[in-house]
Amino acid sequence: MSKLIFSLDNAFLGDYPLDKERITIGRRPTNDIHIDNLAVSGEHAVVVTIGNDSFLEDIDSSNGTLVNGQPIKKHVLQHGDVIEIGRYQLKYVDEAAVNAAAMGSSPEDFEKTMIIRPSAMKPVAPAMDVAASMQSTNVQMPHTIPTAPAPAPAPAPAPIVAEPVSPAPAAETVTAEPAAIVGHLQVLNGSGMGKELVLNKALTTLGKPGVQVAVITKRPQGYFITHVEGQNHPLVNEKSVGAQACPLNDHDVIELAGVKMEFFLA
Repeated sequence: MSKLIFSLDNAFLGDYPLDKERITIGRRPTNDIHIDNLAVSGEHAVVVTIGNDSFLEDIDSSNGTLVNGQPIKKHVLQHGDVIEIGRYQLKYVDEAAVNAAAMGSSPEDFEKTMIIRPSAMKPVAPAMDVAASMQSTNVQMPHTIPTAPAPAPAPAPAPIVAEPVSPAPAAETVTAEPAAIVGHLQVLNGSGMGKELVLNKALTTLGKPGVQVAVITKRPQGYFITHVEGQNHPLVNEKSVGAQACPLNDHDVIELAGVKMEFFLA
């Protein structure tokens, strides 16, 4: 789990785990991170965490928000980033990166896919030489002198040895994997009516900055919509999604920044 380390002039003031999808920062006591300073807006910024990713957004604050000394509007947080709000600092710490460093690997190495190699095949014992085996088992009869000459016996016909026939390998049954189901959005009104958007990314941002913004995330459990910016929350089937992530079902109608869109799976 990631967290924010809160400080002022390098003096530690506390830490805040990012254990919710939305962590608000501001001067009002209702914020998750309360900074009682006139240089800080009532609702100054918000950190939205989706899966293993967190991104910071300035909520039209009066004095702005800096990350590593640069003003930002939206920013995807990376391990070690320092957020500056007024004279206060919030350092973003990614626990996965910390653990990787402790094990002697870089965060990039930590995220690489591990390749497991199959064990070496055991050598197969050579096939037995049937002819040699037969010769080794021949029994030599003792030699005797016949009392009377006997006609030479006719040479015995060579034995016919049938070689074993290996059974034909069974045909493999190939099962076709079902095609992956992907979410789509179709615009139902306005100048873009009829247009479609394929939701094939892990995170898709929708809306109008400064008015209303939401993100649709693709997770193993399905698709979810989360409010990011704006006084009013998006509507799904004419009901507010609220502050938490709202699951999307086939043919749900989303209303965001005055635009209606139908969500469907195909």
